[in-house]
Amino acid sequence: MTSRTARLVIVGAGPRAVMLVERLLARRTRQDPPLQVTLVDPFPPGAGRIWRREQSPLLKLNSMARDVTVFTDETCTISGPIRSGPSLIEWAERVRDHTLPDVEIDDPALLAEVRSLRGDSFPTRRLQSLYLDWFWRRTVAIAPAGVDVHWQPGSVQWVDDTLEGWDVALADGTRLVADTVVYALGHNGREPDGETLELLDEAAQAGLTYIEPAFTADADLSALAPGQDAIVRGMGLASVDAVVLLAEGRGGRFERDADGRLRYVASGQEPRLHLGSRRGVPYRSKVSSQLQGDPPALEILTPPTVAGLLARPGTIDFLDDVWPLLARELVWGHYRELFTGHPDRVTTTWEEFRETLRRVDGDVVALRAAVAEVVPDPLDRFDILTLDVPLAGETFPDAQAVHDRVRRHIVEDLQLRTTQERSAAQALFLTILGSFLALADIPTERWSARSRAVDLPITWHTFFSYVASGPPAHRLEELLALADAGVVRFLGPDITVRVDPARGFVAVSPHVEVEARVLVDAWLPSPSAAFSDNPALRELASRHGREVRVADESFAGSLGRIDVDPDGRVVSREGQPHATLFALGPFTAGTEAGAFTRPRSDSLALRQTDRVAGAVAEALSAEVTAVAR
Repeated sequence: MTSRTARLVIVGAGPRAVMLVERLLARRTRQDPPLQVTLVDPFPPGAGRIWRREQSPLLKLNSMARDVTVFTDETCTISGPIRSGPSLIEWAERVRDHTLPDVEIDDPALLAEVRSLRGDSFPTRRLQSLYLDWFWRRTVAIAPAGVDVHWQPGSVQWVDDTLEGWDVALADGTRLVADTVVYALGHNGREPDGETLELLDEAAQAGLTYIEPAFTADADLSALAPGQDAIVRGMGLASVDAVVLLAEGRGGRFERDADGRLRYVASGQEPRLHLGSRRGVPYRSKVSSQLQGDPPALEILTPPTVAGLLARPGTIDFLDDVWPLLARELVWGHYRELFTGHPDRVTTTWEEFRETLRRVDGDVVALRAAVAEVVPDPLDRFDILTLDVPLAGETFPDAQAVHDRVRRHIVEDLQLRTTQERSAAQALFLTILGSFLALADIPTERWSARSRAVDLPITWHTFFSYVASGPPAHRLEELLALADAGVVRFLGPDITVRVDPARGFVAVSPHVEVEARVLVDAWLPSPSAAFSDNPALRELASRHGREVRVADESFAGSLGRIDVDPDGRVVSREGQPHATLFALGPFTAGTEAGAFTRPRSDSLALRQTDRVAGAVAEALSAEVTAVAR
């Protein structure tokens, strides 16, 4: 019996695709048949579309250099081998020390960034592209004998199943034959539908400019004229990036006064940006303080608690069963750090207060009263409603009062998230991260239909991103400077937008009304396979696979994501997993944890990728063995 070459085609070549290749090759043994791996993507491998080098140098990661890696480490609970490698900051240090001979940087700006990068720096996306490019080249360079890995520039249009396996068709007419296919497309745009489609139609009829949800680096912001009023709906990361491109990206600059205050010097090319959202405030800034009290530990969402939820009959509902536990967990995480790390700011001990918590942490009114007795400074007190909806219940006399209140909120948030005396914010971040990992242990099929369709992907994911995945602190400081310079105005919470043919776009919040000829919806397109702008993904949803539909007494509908089994196999329209067709990424129905991740955190992303790699390796081996026989 002779072994022929196993053929794997990966649709996509971004970070997750290359991480999959690395995990696959880490499993190789001398007994494995020859392997040919082809990654198909119009953008260079490693960085892919989102992290490509050709984008504005002003756009940054919202993670510190020390918190970014693509490598497994000793904390990873995976079945595949551990193959460690440098985090982003460690990579930069090696480049500076000339111990990575396969890295050459010909861009002066990127070279300067590498030389000045620190562990707590927020790198540019262009620098991340160099790290990911090096990861790709390293993965290929150390591929064992009998393995050929290469990139095929292009876009997959469709995939056919054949008697020999799969036929992969590219837009330029190229055809690739594969035994196994993996869709690792990462984030994609989507065709407009619903409110977006209505706004496009109404804007066109009224002669207005509407910029629909998109990845900021790809959005055409040239339609916003200097001095023109523009409504920006959304105050998350995409909004922050849009403001950066429309201000500093148009020639403005930031200067620091002698008293340390940041000031914006306008170029005159900026539009006037009116920012609003449901909360009315930006995402919470990244935390820069360090823990100085007891290490974080889950007190509520413990393995026995999760096991208890799983042992109950029926489904698990996020809002009814889990959210109260999450809220209590965050209370414990905050106060553990406050009492053990800052005993001078409380009037009792942690041992005594934790007994109080055990009695009252599920009773909001009793908890607030107990905290007020032993925590003198209101800024040291934790209230999950205030954290989530900081302007709830407040009233304002006019638009200026709204603007000033949002500005004060940003100042307070920066104080809480960036000063060492408020290190409870770091504990809160680590607690919510631990809670995220704890919930990932609940199988997706155990959740109620409403939880799977609404509460987990929207309510929980949005809250998690708002608290734990906001912009670097300096971006919020810049937003304050732009507000002081008159480039940015804050509209407040609960913003709604309508089209008035005579007035243009009209944005209304409870205390503000503003009109403009331009509306920017500044958030990422929601994932939807059937409405994706990627033809290969649309075909996957309608032909080889299916979108997950859920239904129970509380909800019925589609998740918009591809159905896969726990090993990443695409589930056919008849309900059976394909043996040789896989999918991995945010367009699938499992818990999504991103691509690259924090070092030494037993990363969910690495666990998922390693598991899929194991299944792909088995599929390739089984297919080649069957043919050989």
